[in-house]
Amino acid sequence: MTLENTIANLSEIYELKRNPENAISMEQYMKNLFPFLGIRSPERKAITADWLKNVGLVPHESLTAFIKELWDKPEREYQYVALDYLIKKKKYLLETDIDLLEYTIITKSWWDTVDLIASHLVGELFLKHPNLIKTYGEKWISSDNIWLQRTMILFQLKYKNKTDEQLLFSIIQRTSHINEFFIQKAIGWSLREYSKTNPEAVAQFIEVNELSNLAKREGLKYIVNYS
Repeated sequence: MTLENTIANLSEIYELKRNPENAISMEQYMKNLFPFLGIRSPERKAITADWLKNVGLVPHESLTAFIKELWDKPEREYQYVALDYLIKKKKYLLETDIDLLEYTIITKSWWDTVDLIASHLVGELFLKHPNLIKTYGEKWISSDNIWLQRTMILFQLKYKNKTDEQLLFSIIQRTSHINEFFIQKAIGWSLREYSKTNPEAVAQFIEVNELSNLAKREGLKYIVNYS
């Protein structure tokens, strides 16, 4: 079965599960930015798990076309499937796949996809290929695209003691002036996560840097002795 037929098969299954009533509330939750089939997460994940078993490992030369075909479908569930596949097979991602990840960040951008891409996929690729931080990372942080910038703030979210503290703090300093909720929330989130590893460093950073109230509040959430 070709990849096109495989995706067509998924579409047939999804259409049978389409629920217009669910779709209304799901679309409202996402600010009506994307249409939904109305398949709730538990059912969608069960369908996707079975489907991915049949897909197996997509040949790398077909990966970009495969992901983009899913990404370009109108309903949001298809973007979730694309991410399910990429996260499941992330150990097979190559350095050159950074262009595909960039496409998924800047296309149909919203927190529900970007945050997973940042923490699960970009984080994995940057850890294996740190040279990408100097090229793509610098381009992203210098861009005017808040989703690329948010990705740079969040990509170390799961690094724990592997976190490059100097890099994290530098990125926050370079973005802290941006008056955008999704940037400020990301700053607070990244600081909060890193505070689980090094609360003293986070508390000191917040003390000596001018951050928004939102970023401070989020960043200090787990630092109980801060005053």
